[in-house]
Amino acid sequence: MSQQPAPIFQPAPGRLSLGDALRMLVNDGLLHKLQAEQLYKDRRFDSSNLHPLIVIGEQKWKNLTTPNKLLSIEALTVWLAKRAELEYYHIDPLKLDFGSIAQVISKAYAERLKIMPIKVSNNEAIIATAEPFFTEWIPDLERILRLKIRLVVANPREINRHLPEVYNLANSINLANTAKAGQVIGVQNLEQLVELGKNKNLDANEQHVVNIVDWLFKYAFEQRASDIHLEPRRTMGILRFRIDGVLHQVYQLPTAIMNAITSRIKLLGRMDMVEKRRPQDGRIKTLTDEGEEIELRLSTMPTAFGEKLVMRIFTPEILVKDFIELGFSSHQAQQWKKWTQTPNGIVLVTGPTGSGKTTTLYSTLKLLATPEVNVCTIEDPIEMVEPAFNQMQVQQNIGLSFADGVRTLLRQDPDIIMVGEIRDVETAEMAIQAALTGHLVLSTLHTNDAPSAVTRLLDLGVAPYLIHSAVIGIMAQRLVRTLCTHCKTPSTITQSRWDELIGAWKLPKPKQIHVANGCLECRMTGYRGRSGIYEMLSIDSTLKKLITHDADLVSIKALAYKQGMQPLMINGAEKIAAGITTIEELLKVAPPPMD
Repeated sequence: MSQQPAPIFQPAPGRLSLGDALRMLVNDGLLHKLQAEQLYKDRRFDSSNLHPLIVIGEQKWKNLTTPNKLLSIEALTVWLAKRAELEYYHIDPLKLDFGSIAQVISKAYAERLKIMPIKVSNNEAIIATAEPFFTEWIPDLERILRLKIRLVVANPREINRHLPEVYNLANSINLANTAKAGQVIGVQNLEQLVELGKNKNLDANEQHVVNIVDWLFKYAFEQRASDIHLEPRRTMGILRFRIDGVLHQVYQLPTAIMNAITSRIKLLGRMDMVEKRRPQDGRIKTLTDEGEEIELRLSTMPTAFGEKLVMRIFTPEILVKDFIELGFSSHQAQQWKKWTQTPNGIVLVTGPTGSGKTTTLYSTLKLLATPEVNVCTIEDPIEMVEPAFNQMQVQQNIGLSFADGVRTLLRQDPDIIMVGEIRDVETAEMAIQAALTGHLVLSTLHTNDAPSAVTRLLDLGVAPYLIHSAVIGIMAQRLVRTLCTHCKTPSTITQSRWDELIGAWKLPKPKQIHVANGCLECRMTGYRGRSGIYEMLSIDSTLKKLITHDADLVSIKALAYKQGMQPLMINGAEKIAAGITTIEELLKVAPPPMD
């Protein structure tokens, strides 16, 4: 007689108890019965009112089924959704329309039922819950709202965390929108002239505006944003974050609130709040919830629809990264250290805006700035304030240019000088003069690759013999997004595709590469973080012979490749073979090895 399978345990309608959750996990073969019984016994009289999934998740037990992953709260939530035959939903605060969802139900009602509105359309309201078997409230709410309720299951810890924030932010936006404080100052919008009499500006110090700005900073830090963009449009303001080099639209705000937020941030950055017709720069230093110090560099720009504000976020961890963490290979790190430990000469870093040049230079200077060394910089603007350096900012309005700055620094008994950017022949010649008089000079240029920096200096008007005497090495760099280690999946590449990528370079085809997939850790993008790819050109005696007034870039490149300089594309191909990034990412940023 065959043995009948054990019946699947299904809890009674109502709130999920710890006993029911444990019984279902044992019944599904995810948990040992003895573990479940012991936990139930230990927590039977617990009055903390924690959700059962939080209690079980805190035990850090391994799933009994292969691949034996940790039974985290997130994994348990996915399991519960499947058990209840409902969709699992990860709450991403940057994708929520706070204003509309907060109007569906009151905060008190949502907190009492432990439910959270997610999205509202013309005929449906999506509501997240961690109690999928407690549904007696649905018919009443459907009748009141005249909408169909679609239930999804979300992490109870996320609901507890984001629920009050949704209502607090929606309340701040609503109160700020209806406030009448403040007067119109100047014409901010080229298309506002007809509406000028109707427009009311908000006071930057209103508590509602303060709350919105605090929320903005908090979420930008949590989402690892490198830049925050506040962009005025014709009828509304757009809020965007740059995460891992890609811009994501976060929220749309009424124009009055966007103007108030901009004014509040300008106030914090000690900028002129009244002046909206010319660009301004400022900076803010603040702390995260964990007490980590973060610096924001502010820049405003007048546009057709108002004042655009961009905040670049700098975290202290940028300055403590070693070269391997930045993406250097061991050979590249050794080469870079050799260049930067030379007592005198110029080392140049090239690449477009946003290619990581500043991070490389600051990380280098941080390592070089010992108590025995005087490190001075001239920047436009000062990117990050670092106590170990003596930093000076270019101020064109009083005639303090890069060249004047270098001239001043030479009288300050420096050992190492960092020039923010070589833009003209005067700055280039002053930097070379500093190098020739016994100083190590680090600077940047905007060129496509390392050999092009030589011809750029010649084009500026620098004499070839000065380049021979002063320049030690040139490094070009780019940033590629790195694959999320939690979800990247192996794949293969054909020989023809690999040959197409690497050109004539002898680089063996990898047995497998990895592709982006997407998970909660990377916000479903498949990428998390960025890494550098590098091209390093040493100026040796052979190369110097080609650096003449009528130097040929193709010849310089050909000799550099012959001597072992690895182009950006090939360095990136090595990172593809190592499973660090993808072909798509590399093709976005790297120029081809040969012209």
